[in-house]
Amino acid sequence: MDFLTNQTHLHITTWVVGIVIFLIAALSGKQSKGLHMLLRLFYILIIITGGALFIKGMDYGQGMLYGFKFLGGIFVIGMMEMVLVRQKKNKPTTMFWILFAVFLLITMFLGFKLPMGPMNFFA
Repeated sequence: MDFLTNQTHLHITTWVVGIVIFLIAALSGKQSKGLHMLLRLFYILIIITGGALFIKGMDYGQGMLYGFKFLGGIFVIGMMEMVLVRQKKNKPTTMFWILFAVFLLITMFLGFKLPMGPMNFFA
C-alpha cells in the first residue's frame, strides 16, 4: 500500500477527475446516469487514497488538521451527490452548490497547507 502514500499525485488525480466528471454530469442534466455511476467509482477511489494519506499524515503530528481535511473531503463528496440526486428530482440545488464550494475551498486550503501538500503556498 506504499504506492498510495509515496506522493499525493494519485489522490490529487482522483479528485481532479472526480470534480471534472461531477461538473459534466451536473451540467448535462438528467441524462447523466452513466456519468453518475462513474463518479461514484471515483468517490471510492478518492476515499481510499485519502484514507491512506490520512493514516500516513499521523506521522506529522497534526492529526486533528488531517482529520478536519478528511471530514471536509467526505462533506465535498456528500454535496456532490446531493446536487446530482436533487437535480434529477427537479428540486432546488442552490444551497448544496454553495456548501459544495465552501467545503471544497476549506478542504483544498487544508490540503495545500498541511505538510504532505504538493506545494506550500502558505509558508
